[in-house]
Amino acid sequence: MSILGLKKKQPKTFKVKVITMDAEMEFSCEVKWKGKDLFDLVCRTVGLRETWFFGLRYTVKDTYAWLKTEKRVLDQEVPKDSPITFHFLAKFFPEKVEEELVQEITQHLFFLQVKKQILDEEIFCSPEASVLLASYAVQAKYGDYEPNFHKPGFLAQDELLPKRVLMQYQMTADMWEEKITAWYAEHRGIARDEAEMDYLKIAQDLDMYGVSYFAITQNKRDTDLLLGVDAQGLHIYSPNSKLNPNKSFPWSGIRNISYSEKEFTIKPLDKKKDVFKFYSSQLRVNKLILQLCIGNHDLFMRRRKVDSIEVQQMKSQAKEEKARKKVERQILAREKQMREEAERAKEEMERRLFQLQDEARLANEALLRSEETADLLAEKAQIAEEEAKLLAHKAAEAEQERQRIEATALKTKEEKRLMEQKMREAEQLAVKLVEQSERRSKEADHLKQDLTEAKDAERRAKQKLLEITKTTYPLIAAYSTPPPPPEGGELALGSGSMRIDFKDSDMKRLSMEIERERLEYVEKSKHLQDQLKELKSEIESLKLEEQQQQQAGVYSLRNEARGYPPEPPYMPHSNRNSAYMAQMAFFEEV
Repeated sequence: MSILGLKKKQPKTFKVKVITMDAEMEFSCEVKWKGKDLFDLVCRTVGLRETWFFGLRYTVKDTYAWLKTEKRVLDQEVPKDSPITFHFLAKFFPEKVEEELVQEITQHLFFLQVKKQILDEEIFCSPEASVLLASYAVQAKYGDYEPNFHKPGFLAQDELLPKRVLMQYQMTADMWEEKITAWYAEHRGIARDEAEMDYLKIAQDLDMYGVSYFAITQNKRDTDLLLGVDAQGLHIYSPNSKLNPNKSFPWSGIRNISYSEKEFTIKPLDKKKDVFKFYSSQLRVNKLILQLCIGNHDLFMRRRKVDSIEVQQMKSQAKEEKARKKVERQILAREKQMREEAERAKEEMERRLFQLQDEARLANEALLRSEETADLLAEKAQIAEEEAKLLAHKAAEAEQERQRIEATALKTKEEKRLMEQKMREAEQLAVKLVEQSERRSKEADHLKQDLTEAKDAERRAKQKLLEITKTTYPLIAAYSTPPPPPEGGELALGSGSMRIDFKDSDMKRLSMEIERERLEYVEKSKHLQDQLKELKSEIESLKLEEQQQQQAGVYSLRNEARGYPPEPPYMPHSNRNSAYMAQMAFFEEV
């Protein structure tokens, strides 16, 4: 066998990647498959039965095209990449979403596609409508609004508004979130499919909803126009305005649409109206326009006919499914309500349990405190009883002390009176002693004077005696010898008894005794004056001590009444009594 004779083996399959609005799928397709085979495989995989709205779109050069179902996949102008990428999208849009979209998966795919077109600004939407649509999108994604769960900032990662709307107003993300949340809170109880359907019902009223735009010219040299194809018919727009068409051709008023190379012709059903012609420069675009016109016109006519058995079955099943889901939602809502009520009851019971536990704890603490208080009160009662006994004892002692103080005060008064009396007696005695001293002094002066007179008399007597002796001595010697003088030194003169002491020592001794007695009287008088002064100061101090003693007695009574320990009673100092007694003895002695 020759190697050169072998032909290159062709692969029997090719890979395809299909991207839906919420998933990506890869398939291995046979080479002979037609577009319908791949499309049916995708619909079965997705679970879609309303297939007439959708198609497989692919990109070719600078435009896009839809995969034809009657031709083989590889025979069309699909990309030569591996895998070949297709987008599973809605090709035709319903006139009334609530009536035509039966399956929930169909509603979901339309919701995702329309939402993306609004966010990408392929469909113009006002800021107010954008916020409302965003609230339904949040309801479909997160369910009912729960303030405890949906905290501020929970929408920070979600794309909900077109950039044009965000740039139009000077508002922060938190402010937009607050507006969306305000609407979102009002959608409580709406299920996901209902929220998506409400979203679509609002979106289908937008001017650019479901419209496919193409650049055209009315003639070869005219300015550019825009052709819009949707479920209602054909519309002609100015290049700068996609909202309000300049001219519209509803499907019900079109008799025929044809094109030859780059020229399109629209023949109205009313023959009186002019035929409208326009031009498109690209052949692929012309084929795409014709394909969309045929598909939308077929659906337009189909809606006005009785539904097929398949559609009737789908609607019946969808109705039953909706009823079943409604019952389930009601049951779920009741269960949720019962669960919430049970949770609230549980929380209430837990709160009540915690409250009862707190009350029990407080009661136990109060009981312990009351027991402690009772013990403390018993102890205080015992202490109070002991204090009462002690106070009674102190009161008795205070009474005794008061009586003793009164007795002491009386005794002190008596002693004071006696002392004052003795002081007066001492003063009188001192006065007497002074008078006696003065009298003795006068007597001493008299004695001195008498002594002086005696000395003078003695001197005169001696002189006279000498004179007499001189004159009479011869006579006496002649008669007899005179007798010796008496031992006493006295001389008797005449018949009288005059005696004169001729000794000087006796006279000096007498004078000294008199002077000594005088000095002793003076010293005793001076000492007596000092003692009187000390006695007066002692009496003053005794008066002060008496006042202090009385005050101390009053304070002692007050302190004992207040429970303070009594102060020791005031006792006069012993040396004062001894000094006082010594002074009295001295005065008595004097």
